[in-house]
Amino acid sequence: MAYEFKFSADAVLRNKAYPALAEWSARPYTPEWREFRYHWPYTVPCELHEHCRMHKFPYSLSRVEQSHGHDNFYTVGLGWFDFEIDYFSLIPKQVFEKKLTILFYYHEGDDPRQIKQRLDSLCDQHDLPVSCYRFVSGNTCADTLDGFTWFPDHELLYWSQNRRVPATSVHLNSRPYRFTILNRTHKWWRATVMTNLQKAGILANSQWSYNTQLSLDENLQDNPLRLDYLQLRNDLDNFMAQGPYTCDNLTSEQHNHHHLHVPTHYTNSYCNIVLETLYDVGQSGGVFLTEKTFKPIKHGQPFVIVGPPGSLQALRDLGYRTFDHTIDNSYDQEKDATLRWLKLLSTIQQINARDPDAWFASCLDDILHNQQLFLSSKYNRLNTLYDKLLHQLAAP
Repeated sequence: MAYEFKFSADAVLRNKAYPALAEWSARPYTPEWREFRYHWPYTVPCELHEHCRMHKFPYSLSRVEQSHGHDNFYTVGLGWFDFEIDYFSLIPKQVFEKKLTILFYYHEGDDPRQIKQRLDSLCDQHDLPVSCYRFVSGNTCADTLDGFTWFPDHELLYWSQNRRVPATSVHLNSRPYRFTILNRTHKWWRATVMTNLQKAGILANSQWSYNTQLSLDENLQDNPLRLDYLQLRNDLDNFMAQGPYTCDNLTSEQHNHHHLHVPTHYTNSYCNIVLETLYDVGQSGGVFLTEKTFKPIKHGQPFVIVGPPGSLQALRDLGYRTFDHTIDNSYDQEKDATLRWLKLLSTIQQINARDPDAWFASCLDDILHNQQLFLSSKYNRLNTLYDKLLHQLAAP
């Protein structure tokens, strides 16, 4: 059987699938085309189509009436998953009549277990078999669930959005800073980490930012890091009161544009401390890797990841190297959130105590391997996803 994704859509405009279920009106290649996620039911152009196009993985795109059979995927790109929406009630009846497989494509890290529970419940309400849909998630926990699959969408997304920026050349000259630490959005666990790094003296020789003014309005009580155990409560208040902190001239909005790049973030420091989007991933036990991790990979820095346990292992599973010969990465196995951070802090202090030039040189082989792997075609990533989905379809 020839490998080819068969995608189905309600409408095809200028060779692009109109977002399934969408009520917002827009045309491809216009600014409005990027605004679907802000309008109910928050479905968006499916990035999987673009990934196939960019990496030359075979695919076809047809209207629903031209498609038939479960190996045709009616793709529903999700800007974000709304548990209040009955997605199956919005799907055209013809999709079911043609026996197409509904493919939800979601690059966020929400707990796939809760999403599966909701979608399976909706299937029951509509007297549909749960085999009528498949779900692609950015959370590695998806690989443990029937009908769900993990895919590292953010790796491909950053590859695409930053593709016009050349990878930063790696040099062995001395650098003015030990660490780069970038934070666009305030979250209490991130503020706790930065406060602890400041108290430990790490920020004094780092280029770093923290935008105290851009907040998700999280409750301090939901902070997974135990402030009193860390003895940081008063220090945290002082840290927040003195913000925002910046290390470049970009606006907050520009910081979210992945096609923009500040080379000195990578050339002027030895190591990147990545504060990922999520620290505990909704207690799903999964990992959610975003462009925050792939930025230093593309632009030539070793790194540690302040994120969920198993983040480094997920990278290894993708073929990346994690500097295990020169970094104490034992923190990656620690499931207790506070203890994981303390192990991370110890690792960072160990790096800080090393001769920086010699330490960076010892990382060079892994840096170059990672950079080349990131820059390479993602055809094999798509091939793996295709295999996983087709295997699921073949399962009884």
